[in-house]
Amino acid sequence: MAIEDTLASAWYGDARPPWWTRPLAALYGGVAACRRRLYGSGLLRSECLPVPVLVVGNLTAGGTGKTPLTIALAEALRERGRRPGVVSRGYGGRRRGPLLLGDEPDPAEVGDEPCLIRAAGVPVAVGRDRPAAARLLAEAGCDVVIADDGLQHYRLARDVEICVVDGARRFGNGRLLPAGPLREPLARLRTVDFVVCNGAAMEGAATMRLEGAEAVALAGGARRPLADFAGRAVHAVAAIGNPQRFFDALRARGIEVIGHAFPDHHAFAPADLAFGDDRPVLMTDKDAVKCRRFAQPHWWRVPVRAELPAGFIEAVAARLEAARKPAVRGGGA
Repeated sequence: MAIEDTLASAWYGDARPPWWTRPLAALYGGVAACRRRLYGSGLLRSECLPVPVLVVGNLTAGGTGKTPLTIALAEALRERGRRPGVVSRGYGGRRRGPLLLGDEPDPAEVGDEPCLIRAAGVPVAVGRDRPAAARLLAEAGCDVVIADDGLQHYRLARDVEICVVDGARRFGNGRLLPAGPLREPLARLRTVDFVVCNGAAMEGAATMRLEGAEAVALAGGARRPLADFAGRAVHAVAAIGNPQRFFDALRARGIEVIGHAFPDHHAFAPADLAFGDDRPVLMTDKDAVKCRRFAQPHWWRVPVRAELPAGFIEAVAARLEAARKPAVRGGGA
């Protein structure tokens, strides 16, 4: 059994974590706690922007639905007269220095998620130095910065924190990496401003649902209802944190799924999708941005939109409106 499968069984199943993960988890927890204390005490300084910063992140390794939520928040803030921009590390891309994305960015250069967010019409900056990248957004006229996957990135001071939780997998076995999926202890959940649970109700959290009812052809852009694929076998492709979520969503619409899970942020090549037949290939929007340049007529992307309670959106907007920007700010914990 591959190490990834062994860990997944321990994190989200009944298997015990391998013995060697427990001392590493203790070491990881100690380092993380020390780092939080250094930022909290001001010995390590968070960099403060001249505009409010909203962080969208999670406590677990892997995907929880942060990117759809980020896009939904940006759209909601634009509707309220704000000029939001998104900063991302650009995971999966080779770019290191800060960059403000153009209209047609290369996912191999800047990562798949930034390309997906930029395609929604939102200004995006990427870079390993996220405060430097975020400053590009402020200089470009953005009056609020959304940090995608930035909960543990304390170098960037923040005014509002949102933690996204996977409604199906939650926090797994509740252990820290690598014995479990947690990036930080569960106690961290009590310090964030808002909690969003993707796909299920959770006490104290806003419920988010990802809605997608159509497929869009990668070549040509034709649109078809997902209902047209019901009762048919399709190849479903997902290189996201939790591919099973995508496969289950298609099966819930009566589609017979032949699932093909790839590692998160996988850089696709044509051979990856050569399945030897002419069955339709359905993939996530995040994967589609990496496959458009060699798309085939029977390849389809399935866009989703985050549906959120109106009260949650209003509360976030109000918190940002009230955000004050001191000249110097301490830790972001």
